[in-house]
Amino acid sequence: MKNSTNGWIFFAENDMMMAESATGEPRLTGQVIFHSQQAIEKYLKSYLVEKNVYFPKTHDLPTLYELVKKITDCNIDEIMLEQISNIYTATRYPNNIGLLPGAQVPTVEKSKEVYDFAKNLERLIKKELGV
Repeated sequence: MKNSTNGWIFFAENDMMMAESATGEPRLTGQVIFHSQQAIEKYLKSYLVEKNVYFPKTHDLPTLYELVKKITDCNIDEIMLEQISNIYTATRYPNNIGLLPGAQVPTVEKSKEVYDFAKNLERLIKKELGV
């Protein structure tokens, strides 16, 4: 595996560890979904890097997944992927981080759902990469 692929995976795993450590904590639901979104993005990019697929500088998960699907279809819930993609924020101001669209604070249940989705994608991408 390429060093650059390993780098993307390393940082995706770090995001997953952060999300997992906060899962179930009502005060940290925003951090769970934020780090889960970040991990998904990095796992998709790791796959594309390994397969020598150019991707634009984007944080849009459906755009990245469309490129992945040209090689392999991980058969993931694309509606959920779109919802998670909307969690990304270009700003780091506290009132924007980890909020759902409409500036809603996620519930513990929703944060677990997003984390579980990220965990499933992690397994799929690692399997595709032979990790």
